[in-house]
Amino acid sequence: MTVGKDVSALFPDVVNCMQTDNLELKKLVYLYLMNYATSQPDLTIMAVNTFQKDCHDPSPLIRALAVRTMGCIRVDKITEYLCDPLRKCLKDEDPYVRKTAAVCVAKLYDINPELVEDQGFLETLRDMLSDPTPMVVANAVAALSEINEVSEDDVMVSLINSGTLNKLLTAINECTEWGQIFILDSLSAIEPKDSKEAQHICERVLPRLQHANTAVVLSAVKVIMKYLEFVEDSNFEKAMERKLAPPLVTMMSVEPEVQYIALRNINLVVQRRPNILKHEMKVFFVKYNDPIYVKLEKLDIVCRLASEANISQVLAELKEYATEVDVDFVRRSVRAIGRCAIKIEGSAERCIDTLVNLIHTKVNYVVQEAIVVIKDIFRKYPNRYESIIGRLCENLDTLDEPEAKASMIWIIGEYAGRIDNADEILEQFLDNYLDEGPTVQLQILTAIVKLFLKKPQDNRIPGARLQAPRSPPMERGRDHDSGDDYGDSRSPSPQRSRSGNNGAGASAAPQVDLMGDLLGLDMGPSEPVADPLSGMGGASSMAAAQGGGMDDFDLLGGLGGMDMGGVPAAAQPSGAMGGLDDLLGGLGDPAPVQSGAAVGQSAMPLAQATGYTPQQFCMLTAQKGKGLEVYGTFSRRGRQPAIELSFTNKAMKPMQDFAIQFNKNTFGIAPETPLNMPGALMPNQTREATVPLTTIGPVAKSDPITQLQIALKNNVDVFYYNCNMPVHVVFVEDGVGNADTFFDEWDALPRSNRQEIEDVKGGFGEIQDKLSSNNIFTVSDREDGPFDVLSCTMKLSTGVWVYAEVAVGRDIVEVDVKSQSAEIIPFASDIIRDILLA
Repeated sequence: MTVGKDVSALFPDVVNCMQTDNLELKKLVYLYLMNYATSQPDLTIMAVNTFQKDCHDPSPLIRALAVRTMGCIRVDKITEYLCDPLRKCLKDEDPYVRKTAAVCVAKLYDINPELVEDQGFLETLRDMLSDPTPMVVANAVAALSEINEVSEDDVMVSLINSGTLNKLLTAINECTEWGQIFILDSLSAIEPKDSKEAQHICERVLPRLQHANTAVVLSAVKVIMKYLEFVEDSNFEKAMERKLAPPLVTMMSVEPEVQYIALRNINLVVQRRPNILKHEMKVFFVKYNDPIYVKLEKLDIVCRLASEANISQVLAELKEYATEVDVDFVRRSVRAIGRCAIKIEGSAERCIDTLVNLIHTKVNYVVQEAIVVIKDIFRKYPNRYESIIGRLCENLDTLDEPEAKASMIWIIGEYAGRIDNADEILEQFLDNYLDEGPTVQLQILTAIVKLFLKKPQDNRIPGARLQAPRSPPMERGRDHDSGDDYGDSRSPSPQRSRSGNNGAGASAAPQVDLMGDLLGLDMGPSEPVADPLSGMGGASSMAAAQGGGMDDFDLLGGLGGMDMGGVPAAAQPSGAMGGLDDLLGGLGDPAPVQSGAAVGQSAMPLAQATGYTPQQFCMLTAQKGKGLEVYGTFSRRGRQPAIELSFTNKAMKPMQDFAIQFNKNTFGIAPETPLNMPGALMPNQTREATVPLTTIGPVAKSDPITQLQIALKNNVDVFYYNCNMPVHVVFVEDGVGNADTFFDEWDALPRSNRQEIEDVKGGFGEIQDKLSSNNIFTVSDREDGPFDVLSCTMKLSTGVWVYAEVAVGRDIVEVDVKSQSAEIIPFASDIIRDILLA
């Protein structure tokens, strides 16, 4: 069996050997049973009688061996037979048997938690916390901790009270080192009832800081850090902080592998209480023979401990690191200088001088990393250090990394008014425009616009090389702006109407034309406005023209029973929409996808976010993501929805090979391009990514209708999570309705949702601008007593129209929303509230 041969056929014969009195032979038989019990569950029942007999054996070694083996045999059929022997062993007179039985409870809970709770084994474990033998107490705590990890309830809090707390503190002094760790970890999971108890626990745990085992010291530090939060005596708190520093410093003299774990924990301590190690900076300076993983952790801690008092020392050290041979460490060191500048305002000038000195070394990767860092400093402290821009421009020819290029272009665009030859510099980057990545292309376009805005009189504005055939601007302008398309406004009452057609939707048109005229880009003729209630045009023509079928990106199809199929909406039969006619406006078959668009490619770089973007929220916790934490939000970039993601690797290993896919949903939301995460996401690293979305993906009604089911894949696993999309992301640009139609529909539809909103900032015009920037268009406005009333239309990507009246008073805003689709009304009402309060 040890060398890997299959000897399961001997199972009945080996079971017969269990009756032996030879202890060594019995151990071998039990080892055999643990290995083959799962493959022979029916025959395993033959051994139950012998197990029960051995649990009554005079020898405590045999009793413990029997209960340990029964706990390791993961066969459901024998769990009920295990209860009586286990109950007896939990109350055995010998502590060795009791401690073994305590661990067996945790193993049984993993197989059948209901059985453990019904049999009262959790209560028995709680009683064992008062056992006179510290070894038994430690195992009981270990079993409870393991159960607590998989239980839905907080078992530790419910079982540990003030009486058992003192017994645990007493047992610490007599346990083995691993028993001490179990007890200390359990103490960190509960909260004291008052400040006095917190002080008492800190004092009792304090001697563990002198232990030779690093794990015991770290567990003790965790307990003290936890309970110091509840201490109200500031003198006691400062005294404990002084006592925490020496053991943490001592850990820097252990072997590198243990030192790395200690550094990871010290990093957390420094984030919470930087004063503990503020005088111990030198301990964390990098040594020449430190492994790279230790160097990077030390570097992070040095940055966190940097202050006005020690910044000169820190900068001298970081400058020395920047001359080492390890490229990754050098890059991190340069970036650390930038962190210090941003963290400590008084050190910014010295940091800039240090970075300039590094640029003079002409080492390519040092120069490029320095430019990236200087860009961040410029953003933090605008108009302070632009005198060094000339030195940066001397290194333009050496830039070959996208991030460095994008940073340099940002600097040129931001300070275009002070750079005489900004247009010539941007022309150099235009030479390889089509070969650059999206980040660099976007920065080039943004810089050109900034240059135009700062030097409108300069006729040397670059952009001619980007020229493509386009429609005359005036034709497009008529499509956007002509009032004849919408008809005359009328008010349902004789009250005065200030504007028949406010043209809120047209306010975006000059911006589009500015980009088209300035850069020579073909923004495409605008779509003529269709009848607002026809229900047609559910998928915008721009999305259809870009393609976005997901057949070639079906990385996660069928995983976990989740339908992640990548069939575009156009490939579905007309009956695939089921009961969606109400929300989808009776679209029937969506418009076909043009075959000429390549999957995973956009016609243009993704635009900047426009309108309201909600604050990022947690989509995937590190616990569920096996160390991967994902925060995200949704935005609209130009005419396209997007999901903005922030990935943080809290695991101990790199993560890579990221991909994202959406399940079928109400609005056909799907990634238009693959998730772009080049390279590995290293431990403790955070990286941002924005994925453009299309609205012509597979369709199936979600509950609620705004819910998206997302699958995220990397080299660790595939993770599934749900999130709700703010509905304004699918409000399209051609949602400018007709005033006559608005009032006809408004009178015909019942009132469905009305809410009052307080604390709305801004006046009538600002509110109107807020709405129009989120594709909520004003078709008429009027005075109604103390209120100025905006009549607004919005159109979903599915073709459904939504109507709203926004009444703006002095201290309050009233919002009333109506639609043929009742399901969309509360979501539209809530997003209007959020937009107004933003």
